[in-house]
Amino acid sequence: MQINGGVRFCEQGIKASIRAMHVQSEIVGMINENVAGFDKVGYQRREPVVSSFTEYIGVHGLSSTIDDQVGRIMVSKNPLDITMANKGYFQIQTPEGVQLTRDGRFKLDKDGNLLNLEDNPVLSDAGMPIKVPVVPDNVSQVVVNTKGKVSVFDKDSNKLVDAGYLGIVDSNGMAVLNPDVKQGYNEHSNVTIQNEFLAIKPVVRNFEANRQIFLIESSNLQKVISQLGSVS
Repeated sequence: MQINGGVRFCEQGIKASIRAMHVQSEIVGMINENVAGFDKVGYQRREPVVSSFTEYIGVHGLSSTIDDQVGRIMVSKNPLDITMANKGYFQIQTPEGVQLTRDGRFKLDKDGNLLNLEDNPVLSDAGMPIKVPVVPDNVSQVVVNTKGKVSVFDKDSNKLVDAGYLGIVDSNGMAVLNPDVKQGYNEHSNVTIQNEFLAIKPVVRNFEANRQIFLIESSNLQKVISQLGSVS
């Protein structure tokens, strides 16, 4: 018995060019999103990932991955601006569940709860919201060490009182042992404008090439239709 197998693909060029332009438009959208996030604190650039069969299945073969390289770390005047010199994420409790972020711009409410800018609680390594035992007169009395331990100065005892450790994890939710936390710093995006502009050039060229193919195929199709109409 003989078994024949194989993969056969035959398709009009006009469909292939439309599919390719769709993919390249999505890639341009990712690059534009990176450029727009250049000045955003904690933003991590998206990297387009094109599979081997994208030319056949279109945007279904296009995905993206997050570039987790550390961004530009800059000094801040706020003692509750926290960042990490190593890879990792803060855990924030939101109404939609726990979310991970590199944006460490925090604040204290009147009850001593540590919150992010959207008033969502910052979680500890135990998975509980962090609350300082003593509400300080000034946020400069809050101290965060390189391991992420949050302490506050108690003027009555003249000592630092611990409030717990920041819950810093990797993208898989595993604890980061050495986050190298820095207090009084912000991490801006890891986007490099020059690299984004260089990345967009071949995408635009490919889009234009497929656009020309589409126009040629469309013109030929119109000629065929016109000729068939004249013959009938």
